[in-house]
This record gives sequence, C-alpha cells and structure tokens, in this order.
Amino acid sequence: MEVQQFYYDNKIVKKFLYATMVWGIVGMSVGLLLAFMFMFPNLTDGISWLSFGRLRPLHTNAVIFAFVGNAIFAGVYYSMQRLLKTRMFSDALSNVNFWGWQLIIVAAAITLPLGFTTSKEYAELEWPIDIAIAIIWVVFGWNMIGTILKRRQRHLYVAIWFYLATFVTVAVLHIFNSLELPVSGLKSYSVYAGVQDALVQWWYGHNAVAFFLTTPFLGLMYYFVPKAANRPIYSYRLSIVHFWSLIFIYIWAGPHHLLYSSLPDWAQNLGVAFSVMLIAPSWGGMINGLLTLRGAWDKVRTDPVLKFMVVAITGYGMATFEGPMLSLKNVNAIAHFSDWIIAHVHVGALAWNGFLTFGMIYWLVPKMTKTKLHSLSLANFHFWIGTLGIVLYALPMYVAGFTQALMWKDFNPDGTLVYGNFLETVNEIMPMYWMRAIGGSMYIIGACVMIYNVVLTIKAGSIIEDELAEAPALTKVSKRRTAGETFHTWLERKPIQLTILATIAILIGGIIQIVPTILVKSNIPTITSVKPYTPLELEGRDLYIREGCVGCHSQMVRPFRSEVERYGEYAKAGEFVYDHPFLWGSKRTGPDLLRVGGKYSDNWHLNHMYDPQSTSSGSIMPAYQWLVRNEHDRSGIKAKMEAMVSLGVPYTDEDIANAEQSMAQQAEQIEKNLYTDPDFAATYEADKKYAQENGEDFVEMRDREIVALIAYLQRLGTDIKIKETDELLSNN
Repeated sequence: MEVQQFYYDNKIVKKFLYATMVWGIVGMSVGLLLAFMFMFPNLTDGISWLSFGRLRPLHTNAVIFAFVGNAIFAGVYYSMQRLLKTRMFSDALSNVNFWGWQLIIVAAAITLPLGFTTSKEYAELEWPIDIAIAIIWVVFGWNMIGTILKRRQRHLYVAIWFYLATFVTVAVLHIFNSLELPVSGLKSYSVYAGVQDALVQWWYGHNAVAFFLTTPFLGLMYYFVPKAANRPIYSYRLSIVHFWSLIFIYIWAGPHHLLYSSLPDWAQNLGVAFSVMLIAPSWGGMINGLLTLRGAWDKVRTDPVLKFMVVAITGYGMATFEGPMLSLKNVNAIAHFSDWIIAHVHVGALAWNGFLTFGMIYWLVPKMTKTKLHSLSLANFHFWIGTLGIVLYALPMYVAGFTQALMWKDFNPDGTLVYGNFLETVNEIMPMYWMRAIGGSMYIIGACVMIYNVVLTIKAGSIIEDELAEAPALTKVSKRRTAGETFHTWLERKPIQLTILATIAILIGGIIQIVPTILVKSNIPTITSVKPYTPLELEGRDLYIREGCVGCHSQMVRPFRSEVERYGEYAKAGEFVYDHPFLWGSKRTGPDLLRVGGKYSDNWHLNHMYDPQSTSSGSIMPAYQWLVRNEHDRSGIKAKMEAMVSLGVPYTDEDIANAEQSMAQQAEQIEKNLYTDPDFAATYEADKKYAQENGEDFVEMRDREIVALIAYLQRLGTDIKIKETDELLSNN
C-alpha cells in the first residue's frame, strides 16, 4: 500500500489561537466594564459610544463570534486535518477565512458602539456585515467539505459529523434571520414584523447557542478529550444517538424563549415539549465525555488540561439540565426577564465554552511548539481562580433572579403590589451585582495568566511550522453497503449523504414552526385601532434601537396578575404588526415600557434621559445627555417609510409626501409641552440667548433627538388604550 507524505497546516491554527486569546480578553473586558456600570451607571458619562446600551451587544458579539468563533476555527482546522489524514483543501481559503473573520469582528467593534444595530439579540450587525458573515462562512464550509472529499481516512469520525451540522445549520439560521430590507448603507429593517420576527429571531437565537456554542464544541470535545486523556471515546453507539437526536430536537426549542408572550400557544407548547426532550441527548453527550475519562482520574488530578475539560463538560451538563427546566412554563414564569437567565447563560459561556477553549489552548500550544507548558503551577492557578470566578459570578445572579421574581410578584392582602416601585427590586440586588463584578474580575485575571503562560511557552519552544505527516492513500470507496455493514457505518463514509440527512433533520422543526406563523393569518389577529407609527415616532423608534434601550427594557406584558397590575393590559399579538424589528426584549434591568405612553409628561421623559436619578432616585440607568443636545437628522424619513411600505406597513403616498410637515407639527407640539415646565423654559431660553450672544449655532428643541424619542415613548401602548376607551364609551 502506497504511503503518502504531506504537511499539516499548523500556521492557520496558530493564527486562530492567537486571535482567540486576544479577542477573548477584549470581549471579557467589555463585559467587566458593563458589570461595573451597574454600580457606577455614569462611569462613561457623556460618551455615547461607551454607553451601556451600545456596549452590551459589543460584549456578546465579541465573546460569541470573536472569542468562541476563533476557538472553533482553531480547533476545527487542527482536528480535521488529523482526523482526515490530509492538509486542508486550500491554504488560500483558510487565510480568507481567517482574515475575513477578523475584519468582520473589527467592523462589529466599530459599528456597534456607533449605534448601527438591528437590535436582534446575537444578530445585531447591520446588513453589509451580515453579507460578509455569510460569505466567509461559505468559504469555511467550502474549505471543510473540500478537505473531506480529498481525505485519506475512509470513515468520518464523530467530531466531523458535528462540524458538518454546524456549518449547514448556522448558514440556514443566519440567512433566514438576517433577511432585511436596506434603507441606507448601515440601516435596514427586518422583513418580519412583531410575532413572526420574534419567532424567527429566537429560532435563530436559541439555535445560535445550539449550533455555534454547542455542536462545534461537542465536536471539539469528542476529539480533544480522548487525545488529552489518551483514551478512546466511551461509547461509539452513544455518540450516534447523541448526534442525531441533538440536531433534530434542538431546532424545535426556540419558542421556549417566548413563553407567556404573544406567540400562539401551539408554538409555545411545541417549544416546551421539545425542550424537555432535549435533556436526554444533551446529557448523553455529557456522559460520553465524562466516562471517556474513567480510569484516567489520577491524571485528571495532576493535569490542568483535563481539569479544565472536566469542569467544561460538567458546566455543559448543568446548563443543558437547566435549559429544559427553564422551558417549563411554571419555572419560566419566575425566571424570564430576571438575572436567573444571566446566570444560566454564563454557566454555559464561562464554563463550557471558556474552559474547553482554555483546555484546548493548554494542550495545543506545547504540542505545536514541541515543548512543555512553561508552568503547570500557573495553569493550575488559572483553573482555580477561573472556577471560583464562575461560582462567584453565577450564584449571586441566581439569588438576584429569585429575589426579582419574588418581589415583582408579591401582593399585599388588599391586592396591591408590595413593591410597586420597580427600583425597590434594583436596590435590593445591588450586592449581587458587586459579587458578579468580583467573580468576573477573577475569571479575566485567570485568562490573563493563561496568556502570560502561553507566551513564555511559545518563546521556549520551536517556531510553529507545518507538520510532516504520512498516511496511505484512500482506496476507492464502494458506493453500496458491504456485507455486514450497518447503515450508519456506510453513512460515515458518505459525507454528502450525511450532510443531506443532517440538513433535513434540522429543517423539519424550523419549517413546521415558522411557516404556519408567517402564512396563516389567524395566528396573528388584527386590531383595528393599531395604526402605523407617525414619521416622528418612527424616527424615535430608530433612536431607541440605536441606543440599545431594548437591552434593559422589555415591551411585552405577560398575562400575569402582577404584570397587569404593574404595567397595564397584557400584550396582544396584533399590537406588533407594524414593528420591524420587534422589541420585546429579554431582560428587565428597568421596567417594561409597553404601556408607558401617556404615563409621564414630556418633561419627565426629557429629565429622565438627561439625568435619570433626578426623576427616579436610586436608578442605575446611565444619562443619555447627547440625545438632549444633538440635532436630529430626519432627512432619511421618506426612504424609511417607503421601505416600510415594501414590508406591508400601510403608509399612503400622501403620508410619505407630507412626512416632514407631519414631523415638524408633532415636534412643535412636544416643544410646547416642554415649555410648561418653568425650569425647562428658563434654562432653554438662557442657552438660546448665550448661543446668540456668542455667535454659536443653536438647535431648536423641536429639532433635537430627544423630541423624536419622546414622541415614540408617548405612543407606546396608546393604541390599545384608545380601543379600551372606545369600547367603554360604546357600552355606556
């Protein structure tokens, strides 16, 4: 049998590893800054691009796509070459993958702080960057499939199955969730509205966690844990069951993020049912990983690589037990919108993704540099301070979540809310936020120690070069099943068929859930009193999106007595038919805003945005003073309204033609309302006089951004209030 020599491409692995470590520190540092902003809300006072609302999506994108994404590519490029006994299909595609991905990350790091965002969780990047992501992802898949087709190994190992499922599913999720209508170079509107947009978003959001943060890492687990332990995977049969059941069931679970919302009940119940079933394949994978280490526990005690991997797999097990539990309606009623969800997410991110990445780095770097790790003591220090950091992060957030739920739902004997002021809850959990910041600090200190350890290891070792390998050429593969060959064994040597079956498995759930919600109109009953936003309100909504307000405020009153008492009538599906995108939110750091329209005066809103503590003592909301100072650019309103018409919003030609006049009239009325406050009138006139005397440009209040935002906030929930008033009058 002919033995062929070739070289593994270690240089591309090196690039992705270095990027993983650099972006990891960046993403975690932004997260730590955000954690401290809960205690010091005006820490970045007056700097719009460092405000909480703009930095939050930067943190999530940096950790998910920069840190974890680069780790995935590093692990896949290293393991795939060795599992398939061949060099990657194309060095050029590998480098396009690397540099393209880094440019996407840089683009995100620039645009998100500047306020260019779609507001959709984990999918905030605007349309040009979405297109770039799709292109680079296709390059990655092209390179991966090309490598599989030129392999020297007959059967595809289980890790490759997970890599293929990741490529196909992430592509489908990203493309369908990112369907948007561009308005300008960095502005677009989702093609979906309201309930449909929410369903598609959380079909993507849940499965971005599943197929970007889970399935590729399971592939890495199936490769690196046996390698680090020098033992075979515990059960081949369990890996088959784990793979197929996981990718089929996971895709159905997205609606559990929308329980008790305006999503149709049948879709919610489907999400619950499949989420509960999800615990079986998830724990099957955890058991397969942990039992691979049976007989190697002495090595686990001394080897920091295996310590990181054990905690990672355990964290995966904890998160995937908690996920199905949180999908139960009675549990979700307590946890949703609270800090419990923050704890749940970070157990997965910090333990599963973070620790498996750290373990992979500690194993790969010495092997690629042909030396020993510089310091086992420093690696062990990293393990223990990182583990303690996770505990100190997660446990306080669980306590905060329980505290929020109990206080939000607590009633007096006379039927009134015990804690009618939302800020009472916020003040109660401030110590928990302090502990979270301390835990996060410990975790990032551990990551910095790792980088120091790795740098010294690289300096002491050999330069990372391409690695010589040899393997026999692959003989012609029979297309038919051979005698005694099981179907799955045959499938493992047929990558195209395996990919097609995996694609079918992941498409079934999405089609059954999403298509009826979009096509069957009875799922979203219309409400005649619900009208499109006025031009100024539409502009104000865009400012709300730009500033990331949805990161702290929900717009979804659930049908609970406590929420109706606190916020007003529960949300109806028909209220959101003109919302492109939806803004239901996923966390209540502040109160729900669905019914805030008319609740406060225009002056209250202006003062609240300029100095939140002046209107709400104890508030941890940062000031948005630039909104009060900035002139509002309204030149794009006609293009925005025309885009909305294309999406089904019933603006008439007359509405569009008169948009600027309409905005001017509504803005002037808000300005008049603001003058009713003597303090505002005196200050405003003094500023105007000062500008005139000093030859400075003065922006009339009616032309400032805050006026458009006030218009939007005062509109929220008023359509339903109008309907209720009309019904009351007709009944009398």
